[in-house]
Amino acid sequence: MRRRFNAFPWGLAATGLLLSLAIACGAAAAPTEQPEMAETAPKIETQKAATPLSETIRNEPAAVPQPTVMPVASVDTNRSLPESLPTDTVAATVPADPAPTASPTAVPDPTRGEVGGEPDWARELRLAGIATGIWETYFSKHSVPYSEIFSGGVPRDGIPPIDEPRFVSVEEANEWLEDKEPVIALEIDGEARAYPLQILTWHEIANDTLAGVPVSVTFCPLCNSAIVFDRRLDGEVYDFGVSGNLRNSDLIMWDRQTQSWWQQLTGEAIVGQLTGAQLDILPATLTAWQDFMVTYPDAQVLSRDTGHHRSYGANPYAGYDEVGRSPFLFFGQEDDRLLPMERVAAVTIGGESAAFPFASLESEGVAHHSLGGQDLVVFFKPGARSALDQRSIADSREVGSTAIFLRDLDGQLLTFDPDGDEFVDRETGTRWNIFGQGLLGTHAGKRLTPVEHANHFWFAWAAFRPDTTVVRE
Repeated sequence: MRRRFNAFPWGLAATGLLLSLAIACGAAAAPTEQPEMAETAPKIETQKAATPLSETIRNEPAAVPQPTVMPVASVDTNRSLPESLPTDTVAATVPADPAPTASPTAVPDPTRGEVGGEPDWARELRLAGIATGIWETYFSKHSVPYSEIFSGGVPRDGIPPIDEPRFVSVEEANEWLEDKEPVIALEIDGEARAYPLQILTWHEIANDTLAGVPVSVTFCPLCNSAIVFDRRLDGEVYDFGVSGNLRNSDLIMWDRQTQSWWQQLTGEAIVGQLTGAQLDILPATLTAWQDFMVTYPDAQVLSRDTGHHRSYGANPYAGYDEVGRSPFLFFGQEDDRLLPMERVAAVTIGGESAAFPFASLESEGVAHHSLGGQDLVVFFKPGARSALDQRSIADSREVGSTAIFLRDLDGQLLTFDPDGDEFVDRETGTRWNIFGQGLLGTHAGKRLTPVEHANHFWFAWAAFRPDTTVVRE
C-alpha cells in the first residue's frame, strides 16, 4: 500500500470546483438548466472557528480515552481538481437547518466553558482546523482522530437533505426518468419505493418512512455509496443532515437530536454524545430504472418536487468516476490491489469483508463465495448507468448493477448461472431476476434472502475495511 496525499491529476482550475458546489448548494444555477425562479431561503451562519475554543464546544464531565494527536494534513486549495465536483465556500442562500422533529433527553454538560488548561481532545480539534462555531456537539467524545476529518467546502446542510419527501407514481416518473438511469430500490414488508440518483446527487440524504419504518436513504457521490439506514436507535427516531465534513472522502452525516456526527459508509457515530452507536443498514439495490419499473409497477418514486430548485438529471460531478482519476479529499492509505475509482460490490458478514470488482462480475455474471459462515451469490446485471460520468446522467455510460443473496433456500443450497437478463439455478431450473424473485419454475413466487451490501469506489471501501478480501471469480 502507499500513502495518497494531495494527488489531483486532472489539471483543471479549482475555481471550477468552487462554482460547481455553489450550484449544488443552490447558490447558483446549473448551466444545463435555468429554473424559472431562484430558490429563496434564509441565510445560515457559516461554519467558522470560535475563539477561545472552550467557549463554543461542548465537553462531558466524564473522562474519556484520548487518542494521540496526529499530524495534520495541509490542504492546498490551489491544486487541480475535477471540473464539476460540487463546492461552496459562501453558501449564503442555502436553506437554514430544519427544526428537530424529535428530541431525546439532553445530557447535562456542567463543564461547558471550562477554564484552565486545554484538554487533549480540544487541542486536537483546534489543530485539525475543524469549525465548531454553530455546533452543539459533545466534541470530547470521538472514536476517530480529528486530523482525519476535513471540510468538504460547504456549511452544515449546505447540501440540503430532503425532510418532507413527496412521491409520484411509476407512470409519472417514467416521463422524466430514462430507462437505464440509476435508482435506489427499497422494499419493506411488500411496499417499494425508488429514489433516483438524479435527485439524491443534489441532496445526499432523504429522511423518509416506508411501511412504518423510519429510514434515511443516503448517497455519497464522492464514494459512490448508496446506503439505506433504519433511523431508529434505542426507541428514538433520528433525523439526519449533511454536516459539510468528510472523512476518507466519505460523507459525514449529523443527527439533529444530539448533533452527533455519523460516518455514512459504515453507519457509525464517530463524534458526539452517541459516539460508538451503530445504525442498522437495510437491504437496498442500486439498479436501473427500467428494472425497478417492470418489477414494481405500483410502487412510488421520489418526486423532483423537493422544495428546492435544482437541475435534476444533470450531474454536477461530471467525469469524476473515470477509473484512472484520483478521489477528492482522500488522504488515507491507497490499497493498490485495485485502482482507486474501480467499482466493487462490497459486503461484511460476521466481521469478515469482501469486495467483488465490477470488472470480474461483468465477465462472469455471477459469483459464489462463503463469508462469515454464510454461502453467498452475487448477481450482476448490465445496463444501469453511472450517475457520475457525463453532465447528463441519461447520457452517461453503463456500469451495471449488483445484488447479493444467501444461496440457501428452504434448506437447499442453490448454484446460479446468468441467462440473458435473468439468472437460473442449476438445482431446479428456476429463473430469477436481479431482485432475487423467482419468476418461473419450481421456486416461482419465492424470494432469495437479500444481504446488505453497496456498490462503492474501491478506495473508500478499502479505507474503511482494509482487511477486506478481493474476490475475482
